[in-house]
Amino acid sequence: MIASECEPWAKTGGLGDVVDALARALPLATPGPDGAAVSAPVDVFLPRYGSIRVPGEGVAERVVRVQDPRSRDGTTDVTVRSLDADGYRLRLVDLPSAFDRDGYYGADGVDHPDNAWRFGMHCRAALETLRVEGRPIDIVHAHDWPAAPAVLYRDAWYWGDYTLGRAAFVLTIHNPAYHGWTHRSEVPSLGLPSGFGDAYGLDLLRTAIERADMVNTVSRGFARDVLSPEYGMGLDPVLAARGDRFVGILNGLDTAMWDPTTDTALAATYGPDDMTGKAACRKDLLVKLGFDATDDGALLGVVGRLDPQKGFDLIAGAAPALVAAGARIVALGTGDPELVADLQALAALRPERIAVRDTFDRELARRIYAGVDLFLMPSRFEPCGQSQMIAMRYGTPPIVRRTGGLADTVVDADESPEEGTGFVFDAPTPEALLAATVRAMGVRSAPNRRRWDAIVARGMARDWSWASGPARAYLEAYERAVSYRR
Repeated sequence: MIASECEPWAKTGGLGDVVDALARALPLATPGPDGAAVSAPVDVFLPRYGSIRVPGEGVAERVVRVQDPRSRDGTTDVTVRSLDADGYRLRLVDLPSAFDRDGYYGADGVDHPDNAWRFGMHCRAALETLRVEGRPIDIVHAHDWPAAPAVLYRDAWYWGDYTLGRAAFVLTIHNPAYHGWTHRSEVPSLGLPSGFGDAYGLDLLRTAIERADMVNTVSRGFARDVLSPEYGMGLDPVLAARGDRFVGILNGLDTAMWDPTTDTALAATYGPDDMTGKAACRKDLLVKLGFDATDDGALLGVVGRLDPQKGFDLIAGAAPALVAAGARIVALGTGDPELVADLQALAALRPERIAVRDTFDRELARRIYAGVDLFLMPSRFEPCGQSQMIAMRYGTPPIVRRTGGLADTVVDADESPEEGTGFVFDAPTPEALLAATVRAMGVRSAPNRRRWDAIVARGMARDWSWASGPARAYLEAYERAVSYRR
């Protein structure tokens, strides 16, 4: 794998979680007769950002000479530091001039102007390391635009190489909003031959989509969505042109990390067989927020990046009516300053019913998943989403918009009474969110508690683990990619 993020080493969002979890799950997806893994650990190539501290022991080093259009003699020596991570081999591409700086992609809200060169060097170092080592490679799995240059380099420079020429390249699109657009003045810094790009520049993600052996995004629903101009971010024509070589594979969840029976951040642990601890978590959260712990009115939770993409402006628009209906709201996250200010203004007017925490707090996030009654996730578009899976695992039915991975993972309790795990709405409006939430609050009311408990139980029973489904789906995609390449 080649990626710009990998939890816990470097993470800004779901990409880092996926790379880490999938790398660990792949060797376990096809166990042998005794249950042991039958494949070797995955190599994960990650930039050695300045924030990453390399352990003092157990690290192997290899120096590879990489073509570098910006160096005086056209090459640069790059150190690749390899160490055992949790179930895979982490390979840190150490090039201080590229990665020992503030921010992975930029600083103070502005992208680094040389990102094409930076991540091009990362990809070239990864490929050159594989070439020098000479091990037969079946799959190179590239994640999002920062790894897209690897696909281009295969076709430009390694097509006849014994190690990499036969390798199939799989490209996963986690967020199509970011293409890695490279202005024509910066295209030479990628070190590609003529013929890549046009008079304006080079769209790295788009070009990699055209050249990869298989392409996927992170849910079946979003794979359908991005074929439309509304959600395709300009990529819909090229994705449609790939036909059945473009698929959706739903992300999994690290079920060991997210487990209410063992979560030490909670006021009390609990599970589907004994939900007593969830009531204790609810009371603990209410007290910490300064809310009335004796009020049984619905407590609604929000965790995530406060951004219009995530629909948090819909929450701000619906909040007054939700409060009037008896709900209380807690929102945790950072993001768009105007949206944060709108939510904080609402909290200032009703501090006993609305709480906003404009920060990144892992422990509080876990307490919100466990302590609230309903979880709000009204995204305008959502490639997959993880929060709705966590909420269900923690016994908290989610309220989501019918889009992307949310549509794949949450079953509306009114549309499918025997299978429902949450509440779904369609229109991206405060009114639609309000209506769905009022429906959910009605089911939660005392006369319907048996039905409510069944919804909670079904959500907690869902198996989101990587090894049980997603990893096997990726192995099938790999096999198809290999067959196409050969």
